[in-house]
Amino acid sequence: MLGKALTIAGSDSGGGAGIQADLKTFQELKVYGMSAITAITAQNTLGVQAVYPIPLDMVLKQLLSIEADLKPDALKTGMLFSSELIEAVSGQIKSFQWGNVVVDPVMIAKGGSRLLQEEAVRSMRESLIPLATVITPNIPEAEALTEIPILSMKDRQQAARILHKLGADFVVIKGGHGNGNELIDLIYDGDRFLEMKSLRIATKNTHGTGCTFAAAITAQLAKGESVLDAIQIAKQYIHAAIEDSLQIGSGHGPTNHWAFQQRRVRAHS
Repeated sequence: MLGKALTIAGSDSGGGAGIQADLKTFQELKVYGMSAITAITAQNTLGVQAVYPIPLDMVLKQLLSIEADLKPDALKTGMLFSSELIEAVSGQIKSFQWGNVVVDPVMIAKGGSRLLQEEAVRSMRESLIPLATVITPNIPEAEALTEIPILSMKDRQQAARILHKLGADFVVIKGGHGNGNELIDLIYDGDRFLEMKSLRIATKNTHGTGCTFAAAITAQLAKGESVLDAIQIAKQYIHAAIEDSLQIGSGHGPTNHWAFQQRRVRAHS
């Protein structure tokens, strides 16, 4: 039976992040992709030129249409820009009893700017994180959600415990903002810590990595994979996407969403 995956996120006109990255990832990992768009952005590899929020009523109507006919096997949330939107989307997810929820807490822009006000961060803590099967913050996002500075692996573990206590079943604190040539993603399931290690790839083409990683987890969950297996496949997927860079655009370019499957084809040819 074909798995169905839903992304609730913003649109990236440059195609590297947001629903475009999510749907490309769903397609590559062989699940049926659906979307509920929360905002339309005008952007490219050089940055975001404009943002137009979709009216809340229209976001909720998209979710209702999905529930009425195409109930998802897994879903992910991305850019939820306001407290009102976070609470409304969380309410729908809970009301529809949708499971396998992957929360990518899009809160900090690449340049370090906060994308959510404190009220919206509070709504994320109280309404959305308790529904999360997996939450995938990077280090700055984990700091904002837990209100603790993260300077060491011990700090990451403390942050993971806090996020798990808020309700997330699995916490993945991504290591891209860490130091050194080794990149370490920390996984916590409430019982044990696991580390996924890889060599850091020297590239500026990392636009949409967070969206893509979370979407890959979502796709695997939609296919019935266990959470840990889904996270590990997602790690392989995003590593390939970054390593086999597309080299397009004049700024921070997108990742290569078909690199993972190309590698699989070559390995079996």
